[in-house]
Amino acid sequence: MFLFIHAADVHLDSPLIGLARYGDAPVDEIRGASRRAFENLVELALREGVAFLILAGDLYDGDWKDYNTGIFIARQMSRLKDANIRVFITAGNHDAASQITRSLKLPDNVHLFSTREAESVPLPELNVIIHGRGFTDRIVSDDISKQYPPVQEGFFNIGVLHTSLNGREGHDVYAPCTLDGLKAKGYQYWALGHVHRHEVISSDPWVVYPGNLQGRHIRETGPKGCVIVQVDDSEVTDVRHESVDILRWTVAVVDASGTKDVSDVMDLAAKALDREWSNHGGMPVIARLRIIGSSAVHDVFRANPDHWEAQFRAVAQEYGSGRLWIEKVLFQIHPEVDIEVRAGDEAITAIVNELRLLAVDPPQVAGLLDDLNQLKQKLPADILLGPNSADPTNPQIMASMLSEALEFLESRLLKGGTQP
Repeated sequence: MFLFIHAADVHLDSPLIGLARYGDAPVDEIRGASRRAFENLVELALREGVAFLILAGDLYDGDWKDYNTGIFIARQMSRLKDANIRVFITAGNHDAASQITRSLKLPDNVHLFSTREAESVPLPELNVIIHGRGFTDRIVSDDISKQYPPVQEGFFNIGVLHTSLNGREGHDVYAPCTLDGLKAKGYQYWALGHVHRHEVISSDPWVVYPGNLQGRHIRETGPKGCVIVQVDDSEVTDVRHESVDILRWTVAVVDASGTKDVSDVMDLAAKALDREWSNHGGMPVIARLRIIGSSAVHDVFRANPDHWEAQFRAVAQEYGSGRLWIEKVLFQIHPEVDIEVRAGDEAITAIVNELRLLAVDPPQVAGLLDDLNQLKQKLPADILLGPNSADPTNPQIMASMLSEALEFLESRLLKGGTQP
């Protein structure tokens, strides 16, 4: 029996996005978050006594600002070498963009897979063989998995690949391949990278995304880390996700429906924020606060959103001993109004009522997502990617769009017409 760790998408020294414009950001907590998460990864490998560590692409985040990034990685690799832990790394699209990385010399326990062709590294003492290939260029549009060698009988075969598979939400298409194509290789485990959300694609054979080590913006919510794989007699007997992040991003939703006073909404927000902090084990939390529903205080919030955002930030400081911080407040509430009486327009009334039904019926929202895939294919990449993306097939973003559309229509109706 042996253990190995599969990690990916470290994006070392990548900044956390969406906090710079706020003077009260928790700078001490977020400075060097990716490094501290990587240190936690190394500590986990040492504590678990793993046989080896796999890093499936995007160890770096493009070109470094200075050589301290390389010195840090070399130091962490040396710690693993002292414990006889080998490391296998494939270059991802962000690694390929780095010029300095190519000249970095690492300890001899580290193997960097070729970027020219797929290669195999046997570990006879474990009866393991690891296959991999890195990216030569930032954009790889070919299915490089086809170049991987056939299964080596008598070994536990691992394929290491940085890929979007046949397309994953919120990610550019790199080294596209299919699940059937990976299965056809006959490997027992595919260690994938590129997608920043942990996902088990298949368990027969195992095809796994570990997700990234540390969330960097509001689209990377929840626990982040790696997977620990246990192998007995050349069979995977356990795959478990282990968190190594040092702070969490989350979205706290406050349903203000029926509230009559700002203090009522504040109380609901306080409970929601406290719940989010508690759900993440008391570690630092950066939350986006969404205020939704029909409320009599709609006009108060919409008249001065900056003022009220500051008030909600003050509320957040009362919880988590200052370790809970608000990234942004979205005021997605709409006024309490009898649309049927005020509108005088059957067509608009029908649209608003339909949006209201969708807003409270998640299954109906989910049912729209397949219909929006064609729209998604036509949208430019800068709309689909990044912390402020607008992917219409993302359920959270869809819910936000519905709320904004409903608020727009109702605000026009309150003015006595449908014209802007």
